[in-house]
Formats: sequence, C-alpha cells, structure tokens
Amino acid sequence: MMLRMPNSLLKLPRVLLSHKHRALFILTLMLVSFAYLTLYWRIAEDSYGSGLYDLPGEFNCAHSVPFSLPNAGEPSPSRGNVFFVETSERTNPGYLFSCSVESAARTHPGTSVVVLMKGLAKGNASLPKHWVFSLLSCFPNVEIRPLDLPELFSGTPLKKWYLWPLRHWEPYFLPILSDACRIVLMWKFGGIYLDTDFIVLRNLQNLTNSLGIQSEDELNGAFLSFKPKHRFMALCMKDFVKNYNTWIWGHQGPHLLTRVFKKWCPIRTIQSMSCKGVRALDPEAVYPIPWQDWKKLFEAISASELHKLLKNTYAVHIWNQMNHRTRLEIPSQALLAQLYSQFCPATYAKMKQDSQERSRPAM
Repeated sequence: MMLRMPNSLLKLPRVLLSHKHRALFILTLMLVSFAYLTLYWRIAEDSYGSGLYDLPGEFNCAHSVPFSLPNAGEPSPSRGNVFFVETSERTNPGYLFSCSVESAARTHPGTSVVVLMKGLAKGNASLPKHWVFSLLSCFPNVEIRPLDLPELFSGTPLKKWYLWPLRHWEPYFLPILSDACRIVLMWKFGGIYLDTDFIVLRNLQNLTNSLGIQSEDELNGAFLSFKPKHRFMALCMKDFVKNYNTWIWGHQGPHLLTRVFKKWCPIRTIQSMSCKGVRALDPEAVYPIPWQDWKKLFEAISASELHKLLKNTYAVHIWNQMNHRTRLEIPSQALLAQLYSQFCPATYAKMKQDSQERSRPAM
C-alpha cells in the first residue's frame, strides 16, 4: 500500500520557493536602492557647495575691500576658532564657500577662521591654484588646513565608528561624516562651527553654548557654538554611536541634536530657551529663511525690507543643498545678491567680474 504525503508537506516546496522569490526580490530592491543612494551622494559630492558660476582663476588682493584687524585699544576676545569643514575630496570651491569664509573672517577679525578640507594633501604646504584660495589668502586670520579624519576622531567614541572598512559605502555617508566632524570639533576644541553655506552678518562669539532652531520643534547643527569638553557635546557623541542609523536622513544631524536637547532639559517640545547653560536660539538668529522658503533668497527685496527681516539675525543659512542649481543674477536686488554685496564684497566683486566677462560678445 503506497503511503501518501500529507498535503501540507506537498505544499512546502512551493511555499519555500515563494519565500525564496520574495527574499530575492527584497534583496534586489535593497541593492538597487543602495546603489542609487551611493550614486546620488557621489553626484552631490561634486555639486554640493559648488556655488554659482564656479570658475577657476587667480584673485588679486588689490581688488578686495580693505580688511583691518581691531585697533590696539580694542579688546581681542579669544573664545576659540571659527571652523568650516569640507568632508568631500573637492578642492575647487565656489562663490558661496568663498562668501561664507570671507564673511566670517570680516566679522571675526581677532579670531582664527580655520577651514579644514579633506581633499588637501597632508604635509603639503601649497594650496591648489584656484581663485578662492587666492582671495581668502588676503585675510590674515584665515587658515586653510588638511582635514585629518583619523586624528580628529582619535580619543573619542567615534573612532571605532569611523574605522569600519565599509563605512564610506553607506547611504548619506557624506552628510553623516560632516555631522560627526562638527560635534567632535566642538567637543575637542570648542569655538564656533559653521556650514559652508552660511553668510555671516555679525560677530557670533556672544552666542556661547548655543545652537539654532531651524523649524518647529527641530534643532539644526549647521551652526554650533560651544566651550571645549562641554557635556552636551559629549552626550551628542554618545548618542551618535548608541543610536546610529545610516538609513534615515538627518538621524545623526538635526534629529540627534533634537533628541539630546530634549533629554538635556528635559522637555517634550523645543522652543527658544536656555536650559542648563545651553541655548536654543530663535530661528531668526541663524535660520531666518526656512528651508521650505529657500526660493525667497532669489527674489527681489528692498533694502528696508531686508533690514527689517534681518534685524535680529547673526548669520543666514543659504540651504545650498536645495538651491545649488538655481541661477543668481549679478547684479540684482535679489536677497542673496544683496547679502553677497554687503557681507562678502571681495567675493561679490569676483562674481560681477565673471558675469561681465561671460556677457561680452565673442570677438
């Protein structure tokens, strides 16, 4: 008598095959998504911070508006450096990068403005031949140095995180690396950190142990100002490693700072406030234009309206990730053009010169 297999066993191979196809589909989808994100951020690496009308060339300091250090009778505060960081390999920065550093140098004449660039060779004293480096060399307080990441992360909880061999293949690696650099810089050295898409309007050194609210109930780390070895930054490093998630945009940046600040206070909703010596600044301080309204930067505005908008503002975040492909007319009454003109006049002069040269008819 022939034994018959139960129906459940007969169905098992089909079920396993079905699950195998489903698993293969999910795996393929994940690999395609990973490849897309990797390609996206490699493209973003080339475009991010490139600015507008990015042209190589030399810059003559004679064309710059004179830059003066404080008078002998004026106090020269020493509250740490102003830091900028370029975590990509790019060494051909554009107008916005130049304006960010120039405006910081002009508003902090007694302070070192340190630009750390991953693309610069360690130990090489000479900078690439590019007009931005020539222009910034006109300012005696600007220092451009290589970014030594292993050295920066040494002695911190982020050392092991950074040394994982496959780290640079993760989605969002570049912005996460930038997030890591800024909190370690603030913890190790203190001072002021700024993204390279800020235009600085006034001295920031009175904003000690502070960060800005970018929108309702969310902080942003594009501006940070802290004393060295501050416990808040130590908690940020701890959270970075403990709650690390490479798949969620902003998880290691704005979301991290928001999480830590809410535990620091503790509170449920963030508003303009000071809590245990750390300040959450009102959006108008450093984020007067919300990222959702970035197009306003390219709209015409009167001088009186501009003054009213920025009367309580220390620096303007330009949201370059959103607008780097948008053309800015030079000269114009656009809000962004007026910021260039007033707060980084040497960069603006270069922009006007390049614009005029492009508009000349071919001979």
